[in-house]
Amino acid sequence: MEPTVVIYLLRHGQTEGPKKVYKGHIDVPLSREGQTQIEKTAIFLKDYVRKYSLKPELIYSSPLKRALASAEILGKTLSLEVKPEETLKERSFGKWEGLSINEIVSLYPDDFERWRLNPAKFSPPDGESTIEVSKRASEALKKIIKNHKNSQIFITAHGGINRVILCNILGMPLENIFRIEQDFACVNIIEFYEKTPVVKLINGVFWKDEYF
Repeated sequence: MEPTVVIYLLRHGQTEGPKKVYKGHIDVPLSREGQTQIEKTAIFLKDYVRKYSLKPELIYSSPLKRALASAEILGKTLSLEVKPEETLKERSFGKWEGLSINEIVSLYPDDFERWRLNPAKFSPPDGESTIEVSKRASEALKKIIKNHKNSQIFITAHGGINRVILCNILGMPLENIFRIEQDFACVNIIEFYEKTPVVKLINGVFWKDEYF
């Protein structure tokens, strides 16, 4: 039996700027390496979509530059339109954005301890909680599935967004989101049989040398 909808959930490629900091809503562009990662991932997906009789239909993307540029590269290879979707933005980390964990621990020790003890409910100062991010990401996915029956749909988003979507589909507590890895330009594949999801792949990385 073939699924009624196939969702390809991607993380954007590597970005410019400092590594190992919370970027959140900071609008950083893809690096040249990030562009190459997505280009190679798109080549893999162009072949993979032939596995299904369902037609590839559309790419939804976070409006942040790093995700939108990834979507446009993917769209060029797959000949698909890109539609920005505000609710797919990365989590807002508020005053923590642009800081490393060591800097956060130093500048916001009490807030960081609350985050450590309750990562689902606690939100960084002026930022979003995991529960808030989960709610908007889940609503976005439900809308996409409802609007696209019998098709293959692509989503280019972020590590935080992808993790909460996968947690919800797998029935995992949101406290465990960091047990799911999301590398740059990774692919997660979810088949939907009416309302029943089946996760076929998590964190597939197809841009490394062994695939080319």
